[in-house]
Amino acid sequence: MEKYFISSAHKERFLGMMLEDNMSPYDSERASLFYIITGNDDLYRKRRFIYNSREHRICTCLDDADVDFSASMGSLIRLGFNLYNGWSDSYTTPRSLLGNLDNHNLLLAGNAIMIRFNRNLLGGLAK
Repeated sequence: MEKYFISSAHKERFLGMMLEDNMSPYDSERASLFYIITGNDDLYRKRRFIYNSREHRICTCLDDADVDFSASMGSLIRLGFNLYNGWSDSYTTPRSLLGNLDNHNLLLAGNAIMIRFNRNLLGGLAK
């Protein structure tokens, strides 16, 4: 399991979000979103603007004046939302989502995609 997380803090935050949301360990859609949120310090700090764990839903945060996201953070949020429930807008294309990510965030995005589509990887994360 350790090799899929960016750091030990990433793992702790991911497991914490799972518990807070009471997420099933087999929910690959939610796991891919949580993996992205918890793997980036800025997104994790702003997680309450991105996901509502009480209502178990994503928040429309990309146009929220109360929170500011850089272009790369917007790309990660769009990717997470798309992996979660198929959400998209005019910027949700592979080129626009992945083209402006640094190496750390590109690794985060790639692993989130693997979580969403490879249930064996998720099983390793959830244990």
